[in-house]
Amino acid sequence: MELENGTEVTGFILLGFFGQHKFWHVLFAVFLVIYVTTILGNVGMIVLIKIDSGLHTPMYFFLQHLAFIDLCYTSAITPKMLQNFIRTEKSISFIGCLVQLLVYGAFATSDCYLLAAMAVDRYVAICNPLRYPLVMSQRVCIQLLAGSYFMGFLNGSVNTGFTFSLNFCKSNAINHFFCDEPPILALACSKIDFNIMLLAVFVGFNLMFTVLVVTFSYIYILAAILKISSAAGRKKAFSTCVSHLTAVTIFYGTLSYMYLHHSTSETQEQEKAASVFYGIMIPMINPLIYSLRNQDVREALKGVRKKCF
Repeated sequence: MELENGTEVTGFILLGFFGQHKFWHVLFAVFLVIYVTTILGNVGMIVLIKIDSGLHTPMYFFLQHLAFIDLCYTSAITPKMLQNFIRTEKSISFIGCLVQLLVYGAFATSDCYLLAAMAVDRYVAICNPLRYPLVMSQRVCIQLLAGSYFMGFLNGSVNTGFTFSLNFCKSNAINHFFCDEPPILALACSKIDFNIMLLAVFVGFNLMFTVLVVTFSYIYILAAILKISSAAGRKKAFSTCVSHLTAVTIFYGTLSYMYLHHSTSETQEQEKAASVFYGIMIPMINPLIYSLRNQDVREALKGVRKKCF
């Protein structure tokens, strides 16, 4: 929808996926199942860690908040996407779009920093096991968690504030299934050079800093594991990192593709597919990764089943 000069934008149209009007019923069913599975998996993880005293450790303290963050940022985009599959008018209000971008950006960034904090936790547990209770005290864990949320909401509020301070006059049709920053900037009739630079600086810094923390943590972890004399000891030490390392690889790989590659008209549908994986699939996958690959979680689940049945 082209806008006349001076027209005030009061809402946007989310174009969604190419050809979604033909397969809306299939897409709605698939994403509804994914979203319900995500809610059940993450809420189940939060409750399990809460009720099982054996999981009251720094590692599972962070995992509990990872599940909460995953729930928040996928819930910022998925319900609206599901609604637009079954509605003729695929609109979102100006304020609704602002809130969606703020919540999504804040919690997705918090996810980056929390994964980095979890890498530090694994480093201390394997490289300094005797000092682990002292170093990873409750106070330190809360500080790391608070820092993750602070950086998330700093990133979300700054980028959202500058994005929605622009004037929109080209169109109100966002070529995406949710209000993400790059497709919104494409609609602005104001100069967006500063916004693009700001987005690149924030995303680049957040990715570079957290990836470096994760990378150096695992370099030291690997060195410590290789020094363990027994094969059983090395396997046990490495097994505590497999779930986190898997989640980190999937998360950062998808996020890097979404924001750090050069966008063209030919790659827009690929970017939407990457956004689906990052914003909808990963929150569903994470509880499966941490439950199927984690002995402590499996034992806790067995204990809960015995109590209930």
